Amino acid sequence: METTYCDRCGEPAGGPDDAAHEACRTAREMEPPRYCAACRRRMVVQVTPTGWTASCSRHGELHGV
Repeated sequence: METTYCDRCGEPAGGPDDAAHEACRTAREMEPPRYCAACRRRMVVQVTPTGWTASCSRHGELHGV
């Protein structure tokens, strides 16, 4: 089984029903991810008036509005 990580705090994620990350899910509605969910690396985040881009050196870019 491959471990996934919370893209806001970087700690191991327990799935969509994990109560420990409820605050992270709520905050992520308003802000971009800070950690790669696949490898836990801190991402480079660029926020613009029209959206955001988050880049992991190993897994590439994510884009959002």
